[in-house]
Amino acid sequence: MARYISFDIGDRRIGIAVSDPFNSYALPSQTYVRTGFAKDIAALAAIVKEKGATHMVCGLPVNIDGTPSEQTEKTERFILALEQATGLTAFREDERYTSVIAHEQLHESGKTTREHKKYVDALAAANILDGFLSKLKK
Repeated sequence: MARYISFDIGDRRIGIAVSDPFNSYALPSQTYVRTGFAKDIAALAAIVKEKGATHMVCGLPVNIDGTPSEQTEKTERFILALEQATGLTAFREDERYTSVIAHEQLHESGKTTREHKKYVDALAAANILDGFLSKLKK
């Protein structure tokens, strides 16, 4: 059975979310703090294996108008290395506004702004995965 894992890849942190067993919705999992490109790839590949993921979904940052940015290129290089390390092909999902939505969700849940840093990346990864899973259902 398919199991999806998603990543919200940032320069300092990477949010991680996984699908429920039926691929109906996304569950925020954890936030990985980056330590270096090669170590990050190895750590995420291990998490993919640990979670039993068969598919990866990676948020792709683009400009507001949808055009690629410098961050898009950096993220794409990271995704390619992750694909090579895991042997899985990653689906690229537009991540515009997912962090903004995550901050709003945290604010609504009563979390302080200081607490947001702990949860926002994993929640953004869940928003990326939820968007992807919704498209799959259609």
